Amino acid sequence: MNSPLTFLCIASYFKGNRFMQGLKQCGARVILLTSKRHEDKEWPRESLDEIYFIESDERNHWNMQDVIKGLAYLMRKVNIDRIVCLDDFDVEKGAMLREEFRIPGMGQSTARYFRDKLAMRMKAKSAGIPVPEFTALFSDEMINTFIRDTPTPWMLKPRGEASATGIKKIHSAEVLWEQIHLLGEERHQYVLERFIPGQVYHMDSIVQEGEVLFCRCSQYLATPFEVAHDGGIFRSATLIEDSEDNRVLLRLNEQILHGFNLRYSATHTEALKSEQDGKFYFIETSARVGGAHLAEMVEFATGINLWEEWAKVERSEE
Repeated sequence: MNSPLTFLCIASYFKGNRFMQGLKQCGARVILLTSKRHEDKEWPRESLDEIYFIESDERNHWNMQDVIKGLAYLMRKVNIDRIVCLDDFDVEKGAMLREEFRIPGMGQSTARYFRDKLAMRMKAKSAGIPVPEFTALFSDEMINTFIRDTPTPWMLKPRGEASATGIKKIHSAEVLWEQIHLLGEERHQYVLERFIPGQVYHMDSIVQEGEVLFCRCSQYLATPFEVAHDGGIFRSATLIEDSEDNRVLLRLNEQILHGFNLRYSATHTEALKSEQDGKFYFIETSARVGGAHLAEMVEFATGINLWEEWAKVERSEE
């Protein structure tokens, strides 16, 4: 009789209960690694075989060398078959651990395409997917060329943050250079992009063996950037399935996920429909379930729980 697969679930924030419950229902052994600050949260302990807590700093960052040493000690007795990251900020953690212990799944190079806003734009462009004009901030020449060739306004974005965190909308070269100088030694961790006015959409998917098994397209009624900077209530609504926008977004979503070579995961991808030319442009993607209760919205609309379906996909990857 084969032993059950053992999953290490990484969650630096409180989320993913339905995923871990789904894994347990599929017969897996489930281990959770989370921040000690979340020790008192209502984790699904009845579905967890073990739970470990890691100390974090004031920004909830982990010392990954400590994590590696701890996991190495655990693996003297327990074989870890899969590592799953339940939050956007955990994708790099999981990729590093997979590389260190040679565990199947997304490695560090591929993980960049789902976390690094510069890497994902370069990947999308090379795959023939429309993206707003962008540039890295590595050299002054790059920046000056972008300023010369690209109309304002521009968006200055951290390469590794999630949602609208840290994004600034800039209307002049003078203000841009002021912001770049304020970044100091951190400027290489940012990307500059042309702002295109329009409506923002998101596609929430389940991918298995490189194919999109399920996708639901929705439109932000108030985008994360607008809510973060102007206030208001974050809102989204699913699209009518036989609408033209929905059909275009389904095709775009498949093009993105195939171009990024995603094999299996839940995904949350965003695209912009320009007010100027009516075309759709790639914004970003991620290898996780969307946050801000979007999973609940999708479930109410379709009856599909993304966390549970993701668990089934992960468990089926023998």
